[in-house]
Amino acid sequence: MSQLFSNISIGQLALDNRIVIAPMCQYSADAGKATAWHRIHLGQLAFSGAGLLIIEATAVEDIGRITPQDLGLWNDETESALRTVLEDIRQYSSIPIGIQLGHAGRKASCAAPWEGGEQLSLDAGGWQTVAPSALAYSEQQNPPIAMDEAALERVKKAFVETAQRAVRLGIQLIEVHAAHGYLLHQFLSPLSNQRTDQYGGSLENRMRFPLEVFRAVRDAVPENIPVGVRISATDWVEGGWDVTQSIAFSKQLESLNSAYIHVSSGGLSQDQKIEVKAGYQVPFARDIREQVTIPVIAVGLITEPQQAETLLQEGEADLVALARGILYDPRWPWHAAAELKGKVSVPPQYLRSEPHGVKGILESNE
Repeated sequence: MSQLFSNISIGQLALDNRIVIAPMCQYSADAGKATAWHRIHLGQLAFSGAGLLIIEATAVEDIGRITPQDLGLWNDETESALRTVLEDIRQYSSIPIGIQLGHAGRKASCAAPWEGGEQLSLDAGGWQTVAPSALAYSEQQNPPIAMDEAALERVKKAFVETAQRAVRLGIQLIEVHAAHGYLLHQFLSPLSNQRTDQYGGSLENRMRFPLEVFRAVRDAVPENIPVGVRISATDWVEGGWDVTQSIAFSKQLESLNSAYIHVSSGGLSQDQKIEVKAGYQVPFARDIREQVTIPVIAVGLITEPQQAETLLQEGEADLVALARGILYDPRWPWHAAAELKGKVSVPPQYLRSEPHGVKGILESNE
């Protein structure tokens, strides 16, 4: 039997298979509100047959957006807009849906990637950013304001309130974003965190605020809602955050009842040097998985079904996440099922689409 198409549970959430659709920013919201784009985008992915769909990084406050077009969930208007999208999807798909909650910190206030991605000035619709320390991501950017105690409490409260809004929407899993150089990752890395108080310096101190945020979110939502964390296992910069520190962080998260660890890398520094190749981040997932007992999700240029199957069979991860690859091929799980002799659930309207050579891979979600 295919490992990729075997059942698994994350906390109390049962998944039909081990294919995860990773959160992917779409930069298509209106003042944080989900739009018709999200209905179409998430709708097609909800028909993919994946075991879990995680909604893109969703800002917990307006200044936490990467771009002015980022999705948000910080007030009644953003909650209402996302509700209508989810209600439409739920009419036709039972795929488990999670959401990634994030704050961009010093990497906020930027243009969308296809508009250059550079930081926006106040005159161009940008805003003042915040971070652990007043260190800009690049020399071309205005420095962020170092967060004081009031700012730390505000952001922690924002994560909690956004998580509670997600639960009201019927979202079944919450992922706290501590990767890719955004705010919580900025606290973890000594390259971006040069504080001299209890939140800076030692590894224990640098982990303190991310762990406080996680604990607050975990305590604020029902026990049956799994709460996990996405991390960057390394900054890919000498003297920065690395896999040894990631293992220590993962162990602390496990002790606080994190449901899983989602292992990515990079994003904190322009000095990063990454050798991108097939499965290039999988060894980090393997190293962390050897040290924790909770599920570990691997991601990063996992593009072929047999590649995904092999890494699971060899114990390098418990689940496999796809991002750009599933944007390119939204039916990737269908094709993987055909290759690995698995099964995926689809709306009954699609059952007749099976090619003759692979009859039986599709089953109704009703």
